Amino acid sequence: MDMKKYLFMAAPLAVLLTACGDKKNSGTSSDSTATTAWTPQAPPLPAPDEGKSQTKFSNVIGWPEGKTPVAPEGFVVTEYARDLVNPRWIYVAPNGDVLVAEANTEQKGLKKVGAVLSGKANSQRLGTSANRITLLRDTNKDGKPDAKTTFLEGLNQPFGMLIVGNTFYVANTDGLMSYPYQEGQTKITGAGKKILELPAGGYNNHWTRNLIANADGSKIYISVGSGSNVAEHGMDNEVRRAAILEINPDGTGERIYASGLRNPVGMDWYPGSKTLYTAVNERDELGDELVPDYLTSVKDGAFYGWPYSYYGQHEDPRRKGERPDLVKKALLPDVPLGSHTASLGLAFYDQNAFPAKYHNAAFIGQHGSWNRSALVGYKVVAVPFVDGHPNGKPEDFLTGFVANDKDVYGRPVGVTVMPDGSMLVADDSGNRIWRVAAAK
Repeated sequence: MDMKKYLFMAAPLAVLLTACGDKKNSGTSSDSTATTAWTPQAPPLPAPDEGKSQTKFSNVIGWPEGKTPVAPEGFVVTEYARDLVNPRWIYVAPNGDVLVAEANTEQKGLKKVGAVLSGKANSQRLGTSANRITLLRDTNKDGKPDAKTTFLEGLNQPFGMLIVGNTFYVANTDGLMSYPYQEGQTKITGAGKKILELPAGGYNNHWTRNLIANADGSKIYISVGSGSNVAEHGMDNEVRRAAILEINPDGTGERIYASGLRNPVGMDWYPGSKTLYTAVNERDELGDELVPDYLTSVKDGAFYGWPYSYYGQHEDPRRKGERPDLVKKALLPDVPLGSHTASLGLAFYDQNAFPAKYHNAAFIGQHGSWNRSALVGYKVVAVPFVDGHPNGKPEDFLTGFVANDKDVYGRPVGVTVMPDGSMLVADDSGNRIWRVAAAK
């Protein structure tokens, strides 16, 4: 899915704040993350128009030597790593090692829907996936890695990574793998075990499977995108998909934590809380201005509309009248991120090096559009948070990926906050990782 111009910019996100009892520190638990009650508001949405869906793929031209993305004044952007092969996701180990999942959308495994992929290998980076995890280590703590090793290879489109105790987890597109792990090791040598089968493949880029654990490591959450745009292959194709799954660390006890999330990719906990958030990549082919991607808190047992409705209870005309019960049940997301932006990455800023306005903000990597008449996305945006809730519309944070109306230098995906307070951004099409730090 991709973006649209921020249609909600014409009517900024209304944040309703009313007092609700004794003031407490924000982010201390899921029951006391805020001092105020807050209600999300839907942006104004146009009528759906199936007949005006546009296709405009970007052409990736790569980064000229010395050129970087652009951050606001007061920040410095540098190249953290290059010569990677489609670096899509980043995970920071407890000792500070940076693990990078290098994986790609393999053309052979895709279901081509309409003109979605028609011969656009360059712009969508289709081809052979590296299927490995690379380790980057900054031994002298100068903000630039000086050691690079192959941490794990022979995987099947790896994406989400996670360390819980002495176990390293990686989510392949078809299953969750676990490996013995000791802090500081530079290569996985032990035999892995598939502890959970996952539905493989999917529409466009919905092969990604992300991972996150709760604070005590007793539960693992897995995001699984839909296998289609809007269930055009039938709901039997969507079992355990368009959802966030919850399991025990050994792979047992699976249940659907939340559903109706077309393609939830980025996941993170609001700092100091038990509130899970996700960035959701919404559906295509309803026109330039539909449907907005979104950032939302994820409630246990909640349903978010896909495929029957979008952005709350707006019924999708392609599924009209099929499940009015589920349309009525669909929750309104928290923050619209623009239609066709391909909002994928998500990280809350839980450090102190950035200016105060960014503390606890949600940073979202927008991979960029294909299903819109003009390019949108291709940047990292920041959503401000106050008292545990969103407090305004997304603001541009890392831009400069777009060269002109058809060419782009790269495409941001994963966003990760480092222990030193800097931020890393995975640029899969640019084959680089960028570092954003506050100027000293």
